[in-house]
Amino acid sequence: MILEGSVRFFSEHGLDGQLRDLARGLGITHTLLYHYFPTKQALIERVYFELFEGRWQPGWDSLLDDKTLDVETKLTRFYTEYAKIILERDWVRVFIFSGLSDRYITERYFSMLGERLFPRLVRESRRYRGQKNRGKPTARELELLMGLHGGIFYMGMRRWVYGHVADDGKTAAFDEVFIHDRVRGYLLSLDEVMGINRTPGKACVPGADVSIFKKKPLASSRKRARPASQSAKETLS
Repeated sequence: MILEGSVRFFSEHGLDGQLRDLARGLGITHTLLYHYFPTKQALIERVYFELFEGRWQPGWDSLLDDKTLDVETKLTRFYTEYAKIILERDWVRVFIFSGLSDRYITERYFSMLGERLFPRLVRESRRYRGQKNRGKPTARELELLMGLHGGIFYMGMRRWVYGHVADDGKTAAFDEVFIHDRVRGYLLSLDEVMGINRTPGKACVPGADVSIFKKKPLASSRKRARPASQSAKETLS
């Protein structure tokens, strides 16, 4: 009862909420609350484990490591399950409040993702593009990956912070079609980020014609040699 009530309290008032107010809302004495959680930090630690780390499904590791599944299917299936299990009201709001205060929860959670999720996503992304490179991901790779992950998270934030739902009011907030659209958009961007040259007009993903995204040079344009410093900046970007 105390833990569930604490999660609801923090999701409404933020992690800066006073424990006296929490105890009052739970209908217990301040002394009893301190009996179970001697410090506020001890309570937040328990909330973190139950609400964040404890929700990570061991099966997700196996799913992302499954070599029999194609990457597009794998990422779509993972993020569909992830969104439905992780991105519920209290999770999203407590996560946002933590980011606006001491960032304790957000930093711990991202640290966990940095060990269990992001390296796997980098590996699968390179596998999708036929790359065997196992080196440290570039800044562009990570930024694109954060765009995918952040886009999925925004679906939860839009619902539980802004109160927005799908336009038709009927489609599930984390419908697999929406998730797949984001995954597909991410995969279509990998060639440029990884520096892979493709024949113009050739689809990066089966069934997807991306020739419309190829910029055509103007008839009057001329090729100009770029300074070495500019080329270096682009290589490092």
